[in-house]
Amino acid sequence: MTGQIARVIVADDQAVVREGIVMLLGLLPGIEVVGSAKDGEEAVALVAELAPDVVLMDLRMPRCDGVEATRRIRSEHPATQVVVLTTYADDDSLFPALRAGARGYLTKDADGDEIVRAVQDVVAGRAGLSAVVQRRLLERVTAEPQPVGPRLPDGLTRREGEVLGLIAEGLSNADIARSLQISTATVKTHINNLFAKAGLHDRAQAVRYAYREGLAQPPGSSIT
Repeated sequence: MTGQIARVIVADDQAVVREGIVMLLGLLPGIEVVGSAKDGEEAVALVAELAPDVVLMDLRMPRCDGVEATRRIRSEHPATQVVVLTTYADDDSLFPALRAGARGYLTKDADGDEIVRAVQDVVAGRAGLSAVVQRRLLERVTAEPQPVGPRLPDGLTRREGEVLGLIAEGLSNADIARSLQISTATVKTHINNLFAKAGLHDRAQAVRYAYREGLAQPPGSSIT
């Protein structure tokens, strides 16, 4: 976006926050604020009127929330990109916004450089995601079921088989997380999934299952 000014609308239901963001953006290079909206309905109407390059969109707003406004903007005005700028980075906020068509997602503690970078990225056709959001996406992807090999029983994924093998070795959730370089929350997700698939109720059953299915070797197995 070198040499190009991005025309931006700010949508936030809190007047003080909205005015603060507008003031900040006015100090940033490469950005021109062309309007501001107090809710999603107003944001959609302003996009139709002003055809901005980017909308900086809050999520929790009355009448029409940020997710619905994003969906309508991306459907009716596909040339306008949406960058979510919100207090929340939880899954219940993040993934609906991205599914609705937001190309960027920042939390409100983002500094000016991060905002400029996100705006530049989405105008250039790239994703404008903060580091914490990229990390959440990566964790979510690693928690999704992966293609399985034919030898894994009960529809276990490759990663679930790895987790089960480490359980059989006596590793704690924290140890498993370190070994596989994933979060403990992701480990718990894999354990819950594999327990449900295999009909297991506790770690002792999981260990016996791993031995029976050949996913781990019991101690002294070389002499049996």
